[in-house]
Amino acid sequence: MGTAGKVIKCKAAVLWGINQAFSIEDIEVAPPKAKEVRVKILATGICRTDDHVIKGAIVSKFPVIVGHEAVGVVESVGEGVTTVKPGDKVIPLFLPQCRECSACCNPEGNLCIRSDLTGRGVLADGTTRFTCKGKPVQHFMNTSTFTEYTVLDESSVAKIDGAAAPEKACLIGCGFSTGYGAAVKTAKVTPGSTCVVFGLGGVGLSVIMGCKAAGASRIIGIDINKDKFQKALAVGATECISPKDSTKPISEVLSDMTGNTVQYTFEVIGRLETMVDALSSCHMNYGTSVVVGAPPSAKMLTYDPMLLFTGRTWKGCIFGGWKSRDDVPKLVTELLEEKFDLDQLITHTLPFKNINEGFELLCSGQSGI
Repeated sequence: MGTAGKVIKCKAAVLWGINQAFSIEDIEVAPPKAKEVRVKILATGICRTDDHVIKGAIVSKFPVIVGHEAVGVVESVGEGVTTVKPGDKVIPLFLPQCRECSACCNPEGNLCIRSDLTGRGVLADGTTRFTCKGKPVQHFMNTSTFTEYTVLDESSVAKIDGAAAPEKACLIGCGFSTGYGAAVKTAKVTPGSTCVVFGLGGVGLSVIMGCKAAGASRIIGIDINKDKFQKALAVGATECISPKDSTKPISEVLSDMTGNTVQYTFEVIGRLETMVDALSSCHMNYGTSVVVGAPPSAKMLTYDPMLLFTGRTWKGCIFGGWKSRDDVPKLVTELLEEKFDLDQLITHTLPFKNINEGFELLCSGQSGI
């Protein structure tokens, strides 16, 4: 492309501080350095994790370009890049895969040492590729997709099948993969089991899809917003309940409903209270509870250790347990083979300039995430 090696001027949604609206700004995007890739973003999703940055629940430096769920096309590559080339369709990876660190080399690991989950805000060399009004702008989780062009480390890019529709495949960059993998890969849901999903946004719906694919016979969705029940039932939930409909603790309600047979629970909200509720709700001896929702920064959890002593398993789950560069292309292939339907997770499609409207829909509970 004629822009290779040059600074690109484009539009981006810049977040200048906590609790501020996105500002559509003209920014400059520097060319990729060694082992880096510059990508033109074709479609990006809105995720609750991005909203956590706005609200201050996730630590970040400002100004910053957030967004981490997208599909793009490679515009140019830096020296030494071998896994992608200009013109390749790719998914940016908030969870890199360097294939060298201990987590990448362990068959059960996926939390690459190059991950930026603490708000470092720069690429591997310690600098940013974005400037706006003469000021450096921070990266977010190695991705920064709320911009027309972004720069990523090669370890944060997965080449995918060019036939994939960007507005669908972008969900594989975070929401769908996180939920689906929590069921099939992290929990390893077994056929005939009973599962309970706390939180019926897009990730929660993806957990339900994973439970169904794994052969669960009963899948109970839980949310205080009953408007979400219809979609949950459509993707595979067998029933849905609201905790507000009973004065009993939700764990007792579920035990009564199922004859105390809940084998798997999933917390897909990111609230400390519901994490403990989910743990309490799985069988006291053979139950497994998975924390899927990103917890708020700098918060501590208090729980009764007897909940674990009796035999329960409590597991964390990041990006569904997938090894990003290895597994994302396979998930896109399965999408093209119609092994799952992501149309059911898309509630709105908006032009980039309307990004603030998208977050209003998210916060009002009208969107699927």
